[in-house]
Amino acid sequence: MSQYQLAQLNIATMKESKESPLMADFVANLERIYAIAECSPGFVWRLNDEQEEAAGMRLFGEGILINMSVWENIKALREFVFKSVHLEVLRRRSEWFERMSEAYTVLWWMPEGQRPTVLEAKERLIHLRQYGPTTHAFNFREAFVVPDV
Repeated sequence: MSQYQLAQLNIATMKESKESPLMADFVANLERIYAIAECSPGFVWRLNDEQEEAAGMRLFGEGILINMSVWENIKALREFVFKSVHLEVLRRRSEWFERMSEAYTVLWWMPEGQRPTVLEAKERLIHLRQYGPTTHAFNFREAFVVPDV
């Protein structure tokens, strides 16, 4: 069994405020998607809504939403993101969020039992944007295996 778990951060720039009619369907789906994630095999932890919004606005700028979670492995995260009802919402993201030209999702391995900070996640995303996928920060397309113990 691995002594590491997979952390992930993804960010998105809202087209309008969360209270706007444009965002209503996205907001209405949040609790359902969070509940599905939390019941998914391999789910470990996620940053809660209040922390997400406060940290996103403070560290990434006004109108930026963040999602950060920890999973047992990359397979579990892929299953949730691409093979659950989460995919329905993911396919509609262009309705609610601006298109981003830079990386907006970053993955990295961290010791089991630790939780990422938003500041660490931001540093990992910046690293991915500057250097591309490395063992320090990577993406789904170019994922790295769990570090040797």
